[in-house]
Amino acid sequence: MQSDEATLAESVSESLLRAGFARSDDYVTVLRTHLTSPVARHRILALRGVVRQHLVTPDDWMSALGDSDLSVRREALNQIAHASIDEASVMDSVVRCLGDHDALVVDGALFALGEHLVGRAVDEMCLIALNHEDARCRESAVAALGAIGDDRARPAILAALRDKPPVRRRAIVALANFEGPDIDEALALASEDRDWQVRAAVSQLGRDDD
Repeated sequence: MQSDEATLAESVSESLLRAGFARSDDYVTVLRTHLTSPVARHRILALRGVVRQHLVTPDDWMSALGDSDLSVRREALNQIAHASIDEASVMDSVVRCLGDHDALVVDGALFALGEHLVGRAVDEMCLIALNHEDARCRESAVAALGAIGDDRARPAILAALRDKPPVRRRAIVALANFEGPDIDEALALASEDRDWQVRAAVSQLGRDDD
């Protein structure tokens, strides 16, 4: 006899999707119950639902950020990047995600920290921009550092101009928030970069002739 497990799982997913938009205590219970579901997909849908319904708590965020499943951690970081977060404990947990073993979790943490302009993470982000083995993380670190605009990031962003083309292009954009003769010199050199997109980024910045 064929198992109906797949059908049941789909039913739960549909219920969670409806709960994310409904207005009743029953649906709130569905969402909160499945935040601790043994199925990662259900935890993700429940998290999306409580966020959409403005029911998410700091404990919910921190539980998702520490989830054993990396897809849940990534989802939490993506949601946090677009959410209004006032609790320092939540952002502290995001900072800890910078040390995650999964590159896409690190990437998500960098994006969230950049979106929230978390200056206390600048030193950690500089290390990632300089040393992380995954170019996507280095690129995201440079982007976040540029958004924050802390002068401590200047050396790391300038060093990124010697990285792979996508990182170099991101560094050009990041330098828009910095001033000084070292920046002008770096942009002048980048205006002759072998990658045309890097050269175009300098041109769009409008500072290559300064």
